[in-house]
Order: sequence, then structure tokens, then C-alpha cells
Amino acid sequence: MQMLQLNDSGWAKTYLIYDESSRKSAIIDPVYDYVGNYMEKISDMNLDLEMCIATHTHADHITGCFTIAENTGCDYVMWHSTPSLGVTKYVDENSVLKLGSQEINFYHVPGHTEDSMLIVTSEHVFTGDFLFTGEGGVGRDDLPSGRLKAHWDSLQVMSNLSGDLLVCTGHEAPGVEMQTLSWNNEHNPVLKMTNYEDYVKWQKDTVSQLGHVSKIKVALPANIFAEVPDEIPWL
Repeated sequence: MQMLQLNDSGWAKTYLIYDESSRKSAIIDPVYDYVGNYMEKISDMNLDLEMCIATHTHADHITGCFTIAENTGCDYVMWHSTPSLGVTKYVDENSVLKLGSQEINFYHVPGHTEDSMLIVTSEHVFTGDFLFTGEGGVGRDDLPSGRLKAHWDSLQVMSNLSGDLLVCTGHEAPGVEMQTLSWNNEHNPVLKMTNYEDYVKWQKDTVSQLGHVSKIKVALPANIFAEVPDEIPWL
């Protein structure tokens, strides 16, 4: 499976994955602001877009998934318990989707949100805001449907995955390079923790530094109800 990270600016990450032989493709966590750029890239690469996938219901940007699905007829894929509307294909841990000869598997990892999931290919694990690279730790658990204990318990799923997988996260600071799961097991402070109390303290300390999510009042309703508002303050 081939992979490209598409966003040239900002901390949010959007991934294009595709099977080189069949040219079948999927886009993971597209940001509404850049939908035009994504579609131009997919056309330039002569790819056939089969699906757009959201790792979870985002609170910090409007997803491009429902817009892309409406415009192209591709599937909009999310975990089966998501509250988000507009989804056309729901997945669970028994689901296996294909791009040509390449398989995509899914794992439920509630915590950052109730509908958070991992997307796993032969070479990559797309973690959304469930897990970040190295010192980034994990996503915050204080937003709607976030649960501290659920996130802590969900971390056990990572032990079932190959350490050779490249961890492709939903957000990273500029300059942070993607690393394997084995590397993160050694360098991510949350993955190295042995008790829940340390995790709770880490989350509280991290949230106090991050502060308010500025786009949540616009982004979250848009993503749940699959409706782009008439006015988007940051565009």
C-alpha cells in the first residue's frame, strides 16, 4: 500500500493511500478547507477514489468526508457507533475493506472520542488523535465523548499490532517525523506507562497546557450533522 500525507500547512494530517497496480485509493481524515487540493491531487495521480475515512468525529476542523462523498459517490467510512451523519459504510473489527489487492482492517479504540478507530494496512497504522508520535503522547480526553479510562484500556490494542507498522497520526507539530510502532513503544511516554494514575496525571497536565479548542463550536456540529455551515470563521 502506498501512502502520501497531503497537507502542506497546519498540524492536522490527511493521508492518501492507494494500490499502485489497480490505482484504487482512499483518503483518511480529509480537512474541508483543502478538499479542492485533494481532488486535484487524486486526478493528477490518475487514482480512482473508492472511499474517504474518518478516524473519529473531529472537534477541531470540519471533515471533508461528507463533501467528498457527495461530490464523487465514494463511500464515507466510520466506526459503526459514530454519531456522525452522512456515513455510507460502517465498519467494525470484523470488517475488511479492499483497495485492489490491498486490505484495510479496523480496531475500536475509544477514549479521545467514543468512535475513535485505528485504520491498519500492511505497512501503516493510522491513529487519528488516539496516539501521537513520541513526546506527543496521545490525544486529549476532555472533549465530548472522551473518556480517560476507556483511552487507557484501549492502549492495549497496540500490543496486538506489528511493531514494524509506521504510525501515521492525526496531528503533529511541524518537523515531527513519522516513526514505527516499535519506536513509539520506546519513546512515547504514555505507551511506557504502567499504571492508570500516571496516565490521568499526564492528561490533566497536558490539557491545562493546551487550553480551549477554538473551532469546536463550528466544527463539531458540522461533523455530526454532515452540514457545512454558511459561514466558516477561519475561511
